Amino acid sequence: MCDHLISAAKHRDHVTANQLKQKILNILTNKHGAWGTMSQSHLHDFWRLDYWEDDLRRRRRFVRNASGSTHADMSLKALEEYDEDEEGLKSKKTYRSQSVVTQNPEAELMLEGDDDAVSLLQEKEIDNLAGPVVLSTPAQLVAPVVVARGTLSITTTEIYFEVDEEDPTFKTTDPQVLAYSEGLHGKWMFSEIRAVFSRRYLLQNTGLEVFMANRTSVMFNFPDQATVKRVVYSLPRVGVGTSYGLPQARRISLATPRQLFKSSNMTQRWQRREISNFEYLMFLNTIAGRTYNDLNQYPIFPWVLTNYDSEELDLTLPGNFRDLSKPIGALNPKRAAFYAERYETWDDDSTPSHHYTTLYSTAQSTLMWMLRIEPFTTFFLNANDNKFDHPERAFSGIGCSWRNCQRDTADVKELIPEFYYLPEMFVNSNEYELGVRDDGVSACDVELPSWAKKPEDFVRINRMALESEFVSCQLHQWIDLIFGYKQRGPEAVRSLNVFNFLSYEGSINLDNADASQREVIESQIQACGQIPSQLLIEPHPPRSSAMHLCFLPQSPLMFKDQMQQDVIMVLKFPSNSPVTHVAANTLPHLSIPAAVTVTCSRLFAVNRWHNTVGLRGAPGYSLEQAHHLPIEMDPLIANNSGVNKRQITDLVDQSIQINTHCFVVTADNRYILVCGFWDKSFRVYSTETGKLTQIVFGHWDVVTCLARSESYIGGDCYIVSGSRDATLLLWYWSGRHHIIGDNPNNSDYPAPRAVLTGHDHEVVCVSVCAELGLVISGAKGGPELCQRPRIISVSSEGHCIINYERGRFCNFSINGKLLAQMEVNDSTRAILLSSDGQNLVTGGDNGVVEVWQACDFKQLYIYPGCDAGIRAMDLSHDQRTLITGMASGSIVAFNIDFNRWHYEHQNRY
Repeated sequence: MCDHLISAAKHRDHVTANQLKQKILNILTNKHGAWGTMSQSHLHDFWRLDYWEDDLRRRRRFVRNASGSTHADMSLKALEEYDEDEEGLKSKKTYRSQSVVTQNPEAELMLEGDDDAVSLLQEKEIDNLAGPVVLSTPAQLVAPVVVARGTLSITTTEIYFEVDEEDPTFKTTDPQVLAYSEGLHGKWMFSEIRAVFSRRYLLQNTGLEVFMANRTSVMFNFPDQATVKRVVYSLPRVGVGTSYGLPQARRISLATPRQLFKSSNMTQRWQRREISNFEYLMFLNTIAGRTYNDLNQYPIFPWVLTNYDSEELDLTLPGNFRDLSKPIGALNPKRAAFYAERYETWDDDSTPSHHYTTLYSTAQSTLMWMLRIEPFTTFFLNANDNKFDHPERAFSGIGCSWRNCQRDTADVKELIPEFYYLPEMFVNSNEYELGVRDDGVSACDVELPSWAKKPEDFVRINRMALESEFVSCQLHQWIDLIFGYKQRGPEAVRSLNVFNFLSYEGSINLDNADASQREVIESQIQACGQIPSQLLIEPHPPRSSAMHLCFLPQSPLMFKDQMQQDVIMVLKFPSNSPVTHVAANTLPHLSIPAAVTVTCSRLFAVNRWHNTVGLRGAPGYSLEQAHHLPIEMDPLIANNSGVNKRQITDLVDQSIQINTHCFVVTADNRYILVCGFWDKSFRVYSTETGKLTQIVFGHWDVVTCLARSESYIGGDCYIVSGSRDATLLLWYWSGRHHIIGDNPNNSDYPAPRAVLTGHDHEVVCVSVCAELGLVISGAKGGPELCQRPRIISVSSEGHCIINYERGRFCNFSINGKLLAQMEVNDSTRAILLSSDGQNLVTGGDNGVVEVWQACDFKQLYIYPGCDAGIRAMDLSHDQRTLITGMASGSIVAFNIDFNRWHYEHQNRY
């Protein structure tokens, strides 16, 4: 065992050293590096999809691909090869069914209580084990197209996996595929583990998927269920994470998908419209065992539109939407009749009768959809004898694929989540030679519907359709087919929803098969695809209607069309100093919900927030409540009694212009971070006492700007500081200790988490998004023709809005693609994005607040002008009140309702 761990550590160090060497090389030689030149930018950069997931489990980031290529040496498949493949598949089908699929009546665990008492004894035994290794077991690392045998070892603080490099299967695996497979010599800290899910592998309940703090996941398969249980009880008690309203207990990690579904609060949240259709479908996929790590169990999403030909798409016409109560194979009546007849006249005794020979989701279909982006290109070629599809059989157009799965009796593919968020999948950016179709058209980029001018339009409108009322009203019926009571049994027969018996859980026990038989069955399961775990055996409840919910107080859905006044209130501070920073941390659970303001003279105010939005315009609203204004001035400022507790007196560098970028307020309103000091530090002050609590050094010149990421449970977040030294430092703010850094004993010398380089001049603005792992910064200098960035705002939806000098606005994707731009006359001083990233709010010297559609800068609304310039702005947590800081030393609260400009109140695209 010791020898094994030593050799594993050597392997891991070797891999880590190679990665670091590559990273240093990239930093030094890329076009922004010390040995880089701008002329390098015309060289072909290869990119691949990063494994990083956002909060909705979307993988949207692309990273440089050191092993990328155009695969120029690859040929195209000939049409005859498809017939051979199908014949080969049929000849392999030698496994005869012993019995028809029966539904497994599962023993329902009770999921209440602290933890299951039965396992507490085991837990104590494991906790008391002496020595470094608590558990060691044979295991397989399950990656998209690699299943690598090896040994999993667990100590009291870490997991290790070491691949068996002598395994014959591993030796024959394409090195290019291995380059994209992470974790072959893996080490993961317990402190990084965020969730542990039980998983199936080849329909056997012997897998585990572990989700990490770095927003990636790793999947293992074990010899049996007993080993799975032992592994779970050796890992930290994290359950399935904090997202689904379930206790963080080990028995939750071991619960069945049906138990997770019953005990979670997500269905109720979806019915109440607190979460989107996309988020709910992602939740169902996750608990039903769908995973990015096994292409045979990739997440499944429905086709929702039927019109891919019109120049315009009207999302108010029911005819443009698919009937979600029927499986994809039953939408066309002629094809439905064909499948029904096939089932009725089934005469093959070796397999039970079924409607369809292939499933709506297979590894092959996933690779086909994702062909144009790495690492899926390499995975596809590896699975297809290093050949691209024949142009007539490849995924070349969205409308064409829709028509195929309405006509072709062998095609019943549903979609994957990427159709609703990843425009890059439709673009052949790596310039692969995909051949020419019979009509003479090159199979390069995917052909989009006429109503989508670019891939971003298609993804945006497709997502709008998914969230529309037509889909919301029917989605529960599609869930019944894929995850629910119509998945198997008599209801499945009635609904034309029966697949090959080897696609179903419980249809086969691989432990009873000999080696050769097992190999045949496994290859058949891989070819047929795997149906998700069944989550419910009764009809799924429908979603509450939007009209029903819009009369509830604080409804997030419908705007109250009661001609609310644009301006709610104006609050004038005794000091006439311009209000240069506003932070509205107004969540009701905070000890002090407040709008914190800071003026040019560095006088701050903690103005208490009263949540009156739920009252305005709601039933039962009375005039007695009308005088409740949302913001109450800080009494220490109003009475002029405790200004010394509100004044930051430390000297800033004389050359610093105080603006909104000089301040950050923590999410609990208890601390203000301020930069611009002559000693090259930035400082932390308590808002309660006004006292200095921490001085943070790290830069070689004056710190010019600060930004804070969104906060997580406990108030932890990231802080970014930008400086005249042309670098940025990424810091960790501990919500528990209220300091920069994790260690209260070493708060004098905290170390930054990262040093970010690339600028040649003073950094003037920065924005950070922890969910996307993204820092965007702008510097003063640059090439003569470059306009200088002044303000940056980024949303977790991936819109990066940059305001340049001379009134230019640009919208970039998170991967740096310019999506839209505009010029405005006003000298803009403040911008912000709504929480869903769909709307942009701007304000500037002319005192006018304007609302724009973020994707294309279409103007939605102009508020009446104020009598002073706008210097700063923020939105309340419910997105219903906009608070602006004015040059005249006052703040103005505006009623804002983004739903008023929501797409459902417009018609066509």
